[in-house]
Amino acid sequence: MHRFEFVRAATVADAVAELVREPTAQVVAGGTNLVDLMKCGVAKPTKIIDITQLPLNDIMLDAQGGLTIGALATNADVASHPLVQGRYPLLASAIMAGASGQLRNAATTGGNLLQRTRCSYFYNRRTPCNKRAPGTGCPAIEGQNRQHAILGTSEQCIATHPSDMCVALAALDAVVRVVGPAGERLIAMSDFHRLPDDAPERDTTLAREEIVLSVELPAAQHPLHSYLKIRDRLSFAFALVSVAAALRVTDGVISAAAVAIGGVAHKPWRVPEAEALLVNQAPEVLGFEECARRIVQGAVARHHNAFKVELAQRAIVRALTQAANGTPQSQSVKHVR
Repeated sequence: MHRFEFVRAATVADAVAELVREPTAQVVAGGTNLVDLMKCGVAKPTKIIDITQLPLNDIMLDAQGGLTIGALATNADVASHPLVQGRYPLLASAIMAGASGQLRNAATTGGNLLQRTRCSYFYNRRTPCNKRAPGTGCPAIEGQNRQHAILGTSEQCIATHPSDMCVALAALDAVVRVVGPAGERLIAMSDFHRLPDDAPERDTTLAREEIVLSVELPAAQHPLHSYLKIRDRLSFAFALVSVAAALRVTDGVISAAAVAIGGVAHKPWRVPEAEALLVNQAPEVLGFEECARRIVQGAVARHHNAFKVELAQRAIVRALTQAANGTPQSQSVKHVR
C-alpha cells in the first residue's frame, strides 16, 4: 500500500480545508471501497482525512415532510430506520439487496454515493484503463464485458456504477447536499453521477474539494414500489440488472411513475419520457412493456453483454408488475415472484 499521512477532521470546515491544502488527499469514512482501492494500488492518496467523528449521521424528517439522511449514516442504520421503512421502503429494500451484513454495518451513505466501478480492468493495474489512467484505452470494449454497460457508454469507457442504494435514490428524486470552499450547494441525484463521455476518470459532478453532507428525499410520492435485482448469485453479487420501480395508482390508472435501473450504465439510468408513457394508463403488462422498450432504446451491446438488453426489459416489466400488485420483491426471500 502507498504511504500516506492520516489526519482526523474535527469539523466539516477542517475536512474541506485539508482537501484544499492537499490536492491528492481523500476522505475516508467506512472505507469499504477506498481501502480496497488503496490495497490494489489503484488509489494512492498522500493524505487520508478521517471524517467519522463529524456529526453527519442523523436521519430525520424535514419541515416539508421529506427525509434528510446524514452522509455518515451507515447503510444498515438507514435500511432499518423506522422512517425509511415506513415512508421509503424502496430505499430500504435496495440497500438490503446490496453487499453483505458486515459491509452494510460499515458502509456509509456518502461512501455509497461515491463508490467506484467494480470493472476488473479498473482494478487490475497490469491492464490499460481510461478510468484509472486516462488515455490508455478501454480493454473491456473488446474484452470480457459481461458485467458492463449497454446504455450511455462512450468509446472511452463502458464501466457500470455498482450501487443499489443509488438506483433507489434516483427513482425517489433525491438531492445531495455537498459543501466545499465556496459553501454548500444541492445536486439533484440525476445530475450527481456522470456518463463517461471523454472523461471517464470523473465519476461524479462533485468538485475535488467538496464533501457530501447529506442526502435529502422529498415527501414520499409513490406508495407502490419494488426493487428487483438480477445477479449471478443471490448471497452477495453486483447487479447484472436492477430496477427501482415506484407507482401511484389513482382510480385504477397510474397517476405517477418512476423507474430507475442499475447495472447497465455509468450512473443509475432513468428516462422521464418512458415514465410519462405510463401516466394515465392502467397498470397493465402491455404498458409496462412499452415503457421498458423506451428505457433501453439506444442500447449498445457488446460481445458478452448483449443479453442485458432483453434482461433489462424483462426486469422492468417484472418490477412494475410487482409494484402495481403491491407485492414488492422480498430481499430476504430471494426467489423472484
